[in-house]
Amino acid sequence: MENLSVETKEAQPMTGRMQAYESFRQQILEARLRPGQFVSQRHLMEILHLPLGAVREVIPRLEAARLLVTVPKRGLQIAQVDFKLIRNAFQIRQMIEKEAVTNFVDVVTDDELERLETSHRDILARALAPTPDKLLDRDTQQVDWGMHDRMVDCLGNEILSEIYRVNSLHVRLIKIDAELVRPMRIVPAMEEHLAFIAALKTRDKNAAASLIGQHVENSRKRVLEGLL
Repeated sequence: MENLSVETKEAQPMTGRMQAYESFRQQILEARLRPGQFVSQRHLMEILHLPLGAVREVIPRLEAARLLVTVPKRGLQIAQVDFKLIRNAFQIRQMIEKEAVTNFVDVVTDDELERLETSHRDILARALAPTPDKLLDRDTQQVDWGMHDRMVDCLGNEILSEIYRVNSLHVRLIKIDAELVRPMRIVPAMEEHLAFIAALKTRDKNAAASLIGQHVENSRKRVLEGLL
């Protein structure tokens, strides 16, 4: 699967806190930590494969990002999914992605758009197959979020990219709770992405902005359908 991340100027060594945060992030991406789940510091040490010091250092960052909350006498709790979180997370997506689209139309190359289109058509074909393969969920997330992350990163604003990445983890938790990664959910998402890519290929900013806005709103509605 092609990596769609933007290149960094130079790889920086990771501190213990950075490594703990990335490990925590990966646990959410792989649905090993679930919304509302209680965990102890010792449990975090075990699943993150890190010493207690690194875990203790990262807890304030996770709390500040509202990914984790300390509950007196009960321990640490992964963020719970509620309607307020859904509203806030998707509102942030709308704001950032609509801004990112107007820039992405200008900077994305024709070759990259062809690669994006090919990867999306591959996921769509696999989702429509009589028996979807076991790696479909993982590959769908890589293609889906790879495009969104790439678009935001092209703004060249590291602060905004970090805000978007943290918000993306909230969205992942929401989708885990709604059990949305299923073939019948993947198909409309990929079709919406392909329509968006088609607008990018014609360099139509208005159409691209409208389509990405509608896609985010449709994603929100699919989440609500999964929760109700």
